[in-house]
Amino acid sequence: MFQKIIKTILGSNEQERKADFYRDLIRHEAKIGGTLFGPVPKGGRREFFCLDERTWVWHEEWIDENAQHKSKTTRYDVRPNAILKAQDGSHYQQVGPEEARHLRDAVNLYEQKVKNELYHFI
Repeated sequence: MFQKIIKTILGSNEQERKADFYRDLIRHEAKIGGTLFGPVPKGGRREFFCLDERTWVWHEEWIDENAQHKSKTTRYDVRPNAILKAQDGSHYQQVGPEEARHLRDAVNLYEQKVKNELYHFI
């Protein structure tokens, strides 16, 4: 944290500062998005965010009943005529209408919540 403050004060190249700022915004948005569907269980982590103009990511980590660390990452690639989904690096598959509606609803909630909590001053 201290190095980040020094770097900000002393400066680094403009491109690096912009990239750091963008990553910080994405992290904050992801954290807000992770709360959309209720509280995150103790010892867990949940993130939902827009990576770029057509990619949405859902990431969740938890401790199972055997005290094992588990995680799952789902990427949605939104195309003009379909939504494709890949989990944990598997091949993309087209989602059905019901899952597409769920994603649309989640995106709408995300945009509302991020706007209210992060960008409300704009």
